[in-house]
Amino acid sequence: MLRADLVYLVQTNTTVGFLSQNLDKLNRIKQRPPHKKFVKVVNHISLFARVPNKHKRRVRLTPDTNTYIINNQAYRLITHPIHKEFLDKFKWMYSSSANKSAHKFDKQFAIDNADVWVYDKRGYFEDTPSQIFKLSNSSIKRIR
Repeated sequence: MLRADLVYLVQTNTTVGFLSQNLDKLNRIKQRPPHKKFVKVVNHISLFARVPNKHKRRVRLTPDTNTYIINNQAYRLITHPIHKEFLDKFKWMYSSSANKSAHKFDKQFAIDNADVWVYDKRGYFEDTPSQIFKLSNSSIKRIR
């Protein structure tokens, strides 16, 4: 049975990630300050944030390799079928790369610190990081 408070090791669309709804556990594993925010991966962004009208089409049609900051919270709408199938069981989760804060990916560290390993046909790999855009009612700014 899947539980939202556990930390899952999952292949996301761009990297191997820790996913959970438990911020305390994620902060402890990542060894990062509690004030630093996590990306919230969602299966339907409209349930969690109001996307400014000017940007709705962009958010709806762009790939899930983009992250959007809306009202100081980062969201990634998941559309990749395998990743979405997992996320649909929870509706949303906090997401972070599966490494110590400011360190490179270490598979053993990731395995040792996850409660559950989710392994699919893609295996575990790192790809190009997602782009990050900050949206406001009147503008869009590329952060990364």
